[in-house]
Amino acid sequence: MPDHASTNPQKFVDLGRPRRIWALASLHAQPDHLHAMHEVIGARFQPGDRLVYLGNLIGRGPRVVETVDALLDFRRALLSMRGMLAEDIVYLRGGQEEMWQKLLQLHFAPNPREVLEWMLRQGVEATLAAYGGVAEQGMAAARGGTMALSRWTQALRAAVQAHPGHEKLFSSLKRAAYTGNPAGNPAGEAGGVLFVNAGIDPARPFGHQGDSFWWGGAAFSRIDAPYGGFRRVVRGYDPARGGARVEDFTATLDAGCGQGGPLVCGVLAPSGEILELFQV
Repeated sequence: MPDHASTNPQKFVDLGRPRRIWALASLHAQPDHLHAMHEVIGARFQPGDRLVYLGNLIGRGPRVVETVDALLDFRRALLSMRGMLAEDIVYLRGGQEEMWQKLLQLHFAPNPREVLEWMLRQGVEATLAAYGGVAEQGMAAARGGTMALSRWTQALRAAVQAHPGHEKLFSSLKRAAYTGNPAGNPAGEAGGVLFVNAGIDPARPFGHQGDSFWWGGAAFSRIDAPYGGFRRVVRGYDPARGGARVEDFTATLDAGCGQGGPLVCGVLAPSGEILELFQV
């Protein structure tokens, strides 16, 4: 089965050969942690580095608008540095962003009430409220049929559009980012690093992961060898809340930011070597 990673630039980002990669764990709408982390990164970031946010930028925490504004402000600050390019800053799609996108398309769902109930249990209500939505109104619209739901989701999209840059950021999210070659090198040796939100299914090739990137956390612990062409797989969210940890072939950067824990950043070499871990 062919691997389509290299032919889907809209979904995946080849980070090339950077000096270093700065990878941030899930934020869950915690702008205070994010501001503190940005201060540390901003003082040390250099052209030739890459910055990757590992998804779940929003969700659970109520300060969604402030968080997205902080992301956009820091992006502008980094891009003002000589030698920086827009593609040096990457935002991955996490489960929270995936749910938010699906919520805005809820009028297409065959069972919208059940879908909305499930999303609310998973933490999307904070994002909904941040853009002026009310869960009870959504449930009422779901009972009212497709037209009522369409009006409700259109109002939410208009609320997002009212905040400059928010819609563009949400539309720019990628599924994964990597260095090296997903298919491996001709010698059959693994090199490089793969960045994902919550996990992968190690039984599937990279280009056929589907939604495993944000819902495949349970399979992550089964990675006990280089996956595909990658020496290490790094994720920003652990649904089991096992804490930040580094294993032989994986790294989890989630220390529970948004759920009482700190925000973690990993600094990696393009080979996948962990150069530094720190938290705020």
